[in-house]
Amino acid sequence: MSEQQRQISWINAARKDFSKFPSDAQRRIRQALTVATYGQKADIAKPMKGFTDGVFEVALKHRGDAYRTVYAVKIDDDIWVLHAFQKKSVSGIKTPKPDIDLIRERLARLKEKLK
Repeated sequence: MSEQQRQISWINAARKDFSKFPSDAQRRIRQALTVATYGQKADIAKPMKGFTDGVFEVALKHRGDAYRTVYAVKIDDDIWVLHAFQKKSVSGIKTPKPDIDLIRERLARLKEKLK
């Protein structure tokens, strides 16, 4: 971890949703986000399918539930958390379309805001 640490910034709605996660799930996801601040990728993070380079999803299984947090690393100097949600679908690992649409919308608004 030789790179300088970056700041973690949050879309307000993502922070609010994240705060509802169980504390142990929050701790483990924060660890993954901290790894990202050093330019690395945690084991529980993966590139988000359907997005350009630089958008990652932290997928955590915790006590039979699935918690997801999506962040972007190439918007500005910060790591931006775009979305946090508990995955409800019991079939497959695919992220539901409404969540994908919300991530796209938040990413577009953030890019516009930071121009």
